[in-house]
Amino acid sequence: MTQLTLVIGNKNYSSWSLRPWLAMKQFSLEFDEIRIPLYGSDSSAKTWQYSPSGKVPVLLHDKVTVWDSLAICEYLAETFPMQWWPEDKTARAFARSITAEMHSGFQNLRQNMPMNCRNKYPGKGLASGVQQDIDRITNIWKQSRQKFGSNGDLLFGNFTIADAFFAPVVLRFVAYDVQLDAVARDYVEAILALSAMQEWINAAKNETEILTQFELS
Repeated sequence: MTQLTLVIGNKNYSSWSLRPWLAMKQFSLEFDEIRIPLYGSDSSAKTWQYSPSGKVPVLLHDKVTVWDSLAICEYLAETFPMQWWPEDKTARAFARSITAEMHSGFQNLRQNMPMNCRNKYPGKGLASGVQQDIDRITNIWKQSRQKFGSNGDLLFGNFTIADAFFAPVVLRFVAYDVQLDAVARDYVEAILALSAMQEWINAAKNETEILTQFELS
């Protein structure tokens, strides 16, 4: 069997690492995991051993190195033919669009509500622009569910790369107790119910590193 290795950061903080990790778990790919805690004294040197960008996540597959979470997922979709994206062309275009939007956008949310699986900060992080990001994300979820998700509990019914990309947002909404409508709450619960998500969360809670820049007082 061809060996896959995924290099990731701290599970408590590294939202980018969660995305390909969750996708690989959901599609039952066997892989080794190398965890490099972020911002340690030797973190940079260790990361550069694997990553041309000096960042995680990184996928190693035979002689191929793929960095950036979306590039990793697209490479996996090409290499292991399964239903990584919706089968319907219109749904697939929508899924790719919202995934790309998540990949490149929502900076206010990212900066003010860092992902944290261990701690809860209800009411924190609502700086300027954050609510607009929240509203846009929940609208994306609502549109996806209404237009394409009738055959299951996730954005396009069954799990796709789009769900992997919004999974860290689910953890943010939980950590900061973001008030959500019924559609968004149901989606949050569906993502949290995934066994792979529970595996990630439990591992994150067992980590010992504390990065104060990602912890709100």
